Amino acid sequence: MVSDLAGLQRAIAQDPDRWRPLVFTNGCFDLLHAGHVRYLNAARALGRSLVVGLNSDQSVAGLKPARPGFPPRPIVPQAQRAEVLLALRAVAAVVIFEQPTATALIEALQPDIYVKGGDYQVETLPEAPAVFAGGGRIELVKIEVPSSTSGLVERILAARPQEP
Repeated sequence: MVSDLAGLQRAIAQDPDRWRPLVFTNGCFDLLHAGHVRYLNAARALGRSLVVGLNSDQSVAGLKPARPGFPPRPIVPQAQRAEVLLALRAVAAVVIFEQPTATALIEALQPDIYVKGGDYQVETLPEAPAVFAGGGRIELVKIEVPSSTSGLVERILAARPQEP
């Protein structure tokens, strides 16, 4: 389900056995690829349910500023990105957020496990203090398929015929 934060908090409180241990991750998930799918499956395997904090269109635009010759980000609108994420078996709920970090969501949901890719370091995660304050732990998941939306866009643009 695409949830408003208050609705998701109620659902978790009313049926903790369905949700906990709660795993939480966040990101832009602009052009979903195999690396995302494997990452989300690995995250879900760490607990009972996986909630994805999805950066809003405005948030993505701030995190990934326009580059000359490239389309503005996000490429896929937030409602469609959420729909695609929810189609994955691993994802129980998606919450769209406006902030550049997921700290407020973590404080509100108090996940048991916060997951990020193995290219991150716990010491530099801005969300880490909120995770630990809520009694959670952080897991870094190995990146199995080194792919990125930015890399896919670059490959697509490089493959187009050059104008004379």
